[in-house]
Amino acid sequence: MTGSLIILQPGHSVVTDLGRTKGPAYGLPVNGALDQYSAKAANILAGNEDNAPLLELTALDFRMRAATDLLIAVTGAPLDLTVGGRECPLWEPVSVRAGEVVAVRGIRTGLRAYIAVHGSFTVPSLLGSCAPDTVVGFGLKLVEGFCLETRKTTAPITQPYLGLPLFRLGLTKPVFTTDPVVDVTDGPDVAEFGDTADLLFTSQYTVSPRSNHIGLRLGGALPERQLTSEVLSRGVPVGAIEVPSREELLVLHRGRGVTAGYPVLAVVTSRSLDLLAQARPGHTITFRKTTVAEATAMHRTACLELDRLRNTINTVFGLLGIGAGQRWHELSPASGA
Repeated sequence: MTGSLIILQPGHSVVTDLGRTKGPAYGLPVNGALDQYSAKAANILAGNEDNAPLLELTALDFRMRAATDLLIAVTGAPLDLTVGGRECPLWEPVSVRAGEVVAVRGIRTGLRAYIAVHGSFTVPSLLGSCAPDTVVGFGLKLVEGFCLETRKTTAPITQPYLGLPLFRLGLTKPVFTTDPVVDVTDGPDVAEFGDTADLLFTSQYTVSPRSNHIGLRLGGALPERQLTSEVLSRGVPVGAIEVPSREELLVLHRGRGVTAGYPVLAVVTSRSLDLLAQARPGHTITFRKTTVAEATAMHRTACLELDRLRNTINTVFGLLGIGAGQRWHELSPASGA
């Protein structure tokens, strides 16, 4: 059975996924969820594929009403989550009964949160992705009263003993802070900055209000390019750190154009890109140098953590019969997960 939900307070929310991997070949940004770890975790907790469409909320409060029974998971920055007026945990599957209002308030420390719904959504796609693209004007605009269709409904899961946790999943949640330490590797043009390149690691940088999904603008002590020759436009990776002017650093994020003509001083690691996705204006950034091997090891560790979570969820959902027919799921007093 399909379901639906009604947007009551959209805030600043979009339907997205992990990005348009086919986009760069056609000159389009990859886009997609900026905090990839939180987005993947939300989908896994909801019993979806990692790349299933989900909601990305940025900064502002959000409310929606379930028209049918749903199972959701909310991850990302710390916030206050209520379902039907009840306080509910983050980073866990949560049942929502038909007619109940899901409210997200007070996103803090970080900037973005993710809501995944079991079965995901039926939404348009472009080159295999539903991720919004401001360049071509693609993407769903969520407004008050918008009806978002879900592919499944899920009968409520209840815990017979009040006060006991429904799930014990063993997930290590990310730590969010107002002064994150961001790991970077050397960029292809680091030698062009001479001794001033070390300023990147001995200075602190403040996130500018002009930052967005295309790139973070950071104020602070700037390394200076020692050459005067022109830099030809070429392909640049997500996470590239450029020095486009004497005023600020620019860290390219997932909405970046696929080519640029500024020297690349360093490249942010994939795990640290998730930290930058949660950086608010005024937050203080410190950069730390790492190697490609160390960055790869950290990425693999995160992948293994999500793999363990996926295996646990598959086992628990299988025992509860989720995805194998709709019925009332009530845990027996002796059961636990």
